[in-house]
This record gives sequence, structure tokens and C-alpha cells, in this order.
Amino acid sequence: MTGARGPRLVVVTGLSGSGKSFVAHAFEDIGYTTVDNLPLSLLDAFATELLAGKIPRSRTAVVLDVRNPDFAEVFPGILDALRRRLATTVLFLDCEDRVLLNRFSETRRPHPLAEDRSVADAVAHERRLLAEVKELSDIVVDTSGMTVHELRGVVADHFREPGDPGVLAVQFVSFGYKHGLPPALDLCFDVRFLANPHFDARLRPRTGRDPEVARYVEAGESTEPFYRRLLDFLLWCLPEYRRENRAYLTVGVGCTGGRHRSVYVAERLSRDVAAAGYPVRVSHRDEAREIP
Repeated sequence: MTGARGPRLVVVTGLSGSGKSFVAHAFEDIGYTTVDNLPLSLLDAFATELLAGKIPRSRTAVVLDVRNPDFAEVFPGILDALRRRLATTVLFLDCEDRVLLNRFSETRRPHPLAEDRSVADAVAHERRLLAEVKELSDIVVDTSGMTVHELRGVVADHFREPGDPGVLAVQFVSFGYKHGLPPALDLCFDVRFLANPHFDARLRPRTGRDPEVARYVEAGESTEPFYRRLLDFLLWCLPEYRRENRAYLTVGVGCTGGRHRSVYVAERLSRDVAAAGYPVRVSHRDEAREIP
């Protein structure tokens, strides 16, 4: 969802145990100011501060629910007034009763409405109380079968905008196999079959960033078919990694010494992946090693 310019408020509400506090953290991850369990009596003043630019970020998410006394009764009227002043979206988290009961059993946390009721009765009572709030909500998400990664992805898909934190950043690392593998690579590609400038005495002292070295590697009959397939593979994979809410991906490119072919491929990949819209860094671990 790409929102209107100016201050924007997301109200996160829903059933106890449905994942509201986790969702608040997911909003923080994409650059929102978040407040969990804001007293309802402070919402109007909070909106005033937001409109006046006194809150550091113009996009804010607040969690409001039955922990606020009389929330279900008074929130519909408050929401109507709020929407007249401020771009407001209500995200309602729903969940099946059996899943909620399991969550309360596993966490041993009390249900906020279970003072004189069983947990099952408290869940049913809360569902009745929030029926109108659910009807007024802009987005309803059933978290029953979701993993935390999937729930974080729902928040990102609906509320993240271009340039927000959480966009997958890619680091390319060139290296030489004879010096060992770099640590913590997510993907690694061996390019030792490409044409090797090391055997040209004139090119040997140079690196894969040199235009003549690049032309030498590119002249090999395998280079272009391999590179096109590799780039297509990466550009297919990267959105899949992003959907899993990966923040960083480290891609290794290795040749024998880490000076020519791997440097050339890593540099070229970094340019093409950056052109596809991803933040990119490139480093060459073994480029400056002495030539034996």
C-alpha cells in the first residue's frame, strides 16, 4: 500500500493473542513509530501531535484493544472523528478460537477479559465485543495458520513503501578459492571455468576491474551465456528472499586467486542488481594480494 502524502496513522486492533504486539514490531521494522496499548483517552492528543509534526516519524502505528476500558463501545465514534482529521487505516487481526486457546495455554499469559471467566468464555466474549470494530476495519487478517515470517510479510506487503527499511540489501564478495571461502555466504558461485587473464603476462598484474581484463574474460565463449543465466537466476531469487523478510543477502563469487574473473563477475553483478532496484555493496577480498 502506498499511502497519501503527509501524516498517516495505522490502528492495529483485534483479538487478544492474535499477534498485535508482534505486528507492532513489524511496523517498527519498516520505519514506523509504534505505540503498543496506547490509552484511548490519549488518542486525540496523539493525533494532534502527529499532525503538528511533533512525532519524529510521520507514519505511526498504535495498538488499541480491549485492554482499554470500554474500547469496543467508544472506539467506533472516536474512529469516525479521527478519520476526519488524519489519514487512518484500521488493521484488524482475527484468529480461530482453537488457535487462540492453544496460544494462551502455551504462553500461560492471562486473557484480559478472563477475570471471572474461563479463557474459552473470555475469547468468545471478546469476539462478540469486537464485532463492530471488525466491520469498521479496512484490512482484516486471519493469523490462525500464519508463521511470524508470513505475518511480517503481510505488514510489509500492505504498508511498506519504496525506500523503507526492510528492502533486501545484497552484498557481493569476490574471493580466491586457494585462500579459502569467506565466512557467512548465503550463495556462492564458482567462476573458475571462465577465460583466465592470469595466463596473459600483460594482464596478470591487473584486476577484474580493468577494462582490458574485462574484455579478455568477456571474449571467452562461456562467459556471456553463463552470466545471463546467473543474473536471471539472482533476479528471480531476490524477490523470494525478500518475501521471507531477509534484510541482507551475501553472494560469493570465486575464482582461483580472487583477482580477475571473480572480481569482474562481482562488479558486473553489482551494477545489474543495483539497476534492478536493490541496495548493493561489493567487496574484493583477495584482489590486492601479491601475485605469486
